[in-house]
Amino acid sequence: MIELLKGFPDNVVAIACHGEVTRQDYDTVLIPAVEKALKAHDKVRLLYEIGPDFASYDAGAAWEDFKVGMEHFSRWERVAVITDIEWITLAMRLFSVFLPGAMRVYPTADAAKARLWITQAA
Repeated sequence: MIELLKGFPDNVVAIACHGEVTRQDYDTVLIPAVEKALKAHDKVRLLYEIGPDFASYDAGAAWEDFKVGMEHFSRWERVAVITDIEWITLAMRLFSVFLPGAMRVYPTADAAKARLWITQAA
């Protein structure tokens, strides 16, 4: 499931992933939040926290993740990923070279640093 996190500026879409993340999570939570932020801002930021209880993405979620990223490719100002899952850390570091904005991956112990970075002025 995807949970929207509160307490962030409206140019930041902040989410936490728990258990199995599905296409429905993208359709009902993440995509509407991204679209709302994009209506108000030319560039948006994403804080993507993958909790210790994360189990997997289903195939539909993986496809939606790719589509959301590509549809708004030039509008991502910053992306912060918080995770201790090694394969996700590696995948994000590889993918970051293709993003026009900045991307950083933080271990869970540095979640406060990730939150600070995603909200700091450019």
